[in-house]
Amino acid sequence: MTALGPRRDPQPAEQPGAPRSKEEAFRRVFDAEIAYVWRTLRSLGVPARDVEDLAHDVFVTVFRRWDDIDPARPIRPWLFGVALRVATADRRLARNQRERFGVDVHELVDEAPPADEQLASKKAWEVVLQALEGIEIGRRAVLILHDLDGFAMRDVADALSIPTNTAYSRLRLAREDFRQAIQRVRARGGL
Repeated sequence: MTALGPRRDPQPAEQPGAPRSKEEAFRRVFDAEIAYVWRTLRSLGVPARDVEDLAHDVFVTVFRRWDDIDPARPIRPWLFGVALRVATADRRLARNQRERFGVDVHELVDEAPPADEQLASKKAWEVVLQALEGIEIGRRAVLILHDLDGFAMRDVADALSIPTNTAYSRLRLAREDFRQAIQRVRARGGL
């Protein structure tokens, strides 16, 4: 510490386009990944009315744990792990224990294909969300990261802090659970 405040180590030479501060780097990640976190929370069973709040909780956690990010690894599996923990913690709250969550049809509005295509796509997504709700959260996480988000099993295992063979086992079980859940949704007339 100097008379002028805390001593600052010299910063390495900046690369063009590289963020100048933690805040700027965080803002770039936030802007690039907020839609992904939003979709992830919905696929983890978070009701649409709570997604915005929990997405902010995810990014508060990301900001606090910024130094834990390995820049050599893809960020999405790490974000998924944070989102999974936030969604799981929210589900444990007493206010959520009394409610039975259905599928909210309130979604983000985007400029996309014609209305009839959007309706069919939205209905299919609702069926997927209903089916995912019936899968145990540990298995669901592996299924979402691998099959929906397209991450390698090694990244999935790292993001969830589980052995790779456990991840493969959960994926196999989750796929079977998903098939059965889709059949139940179809039987109820959901598809």
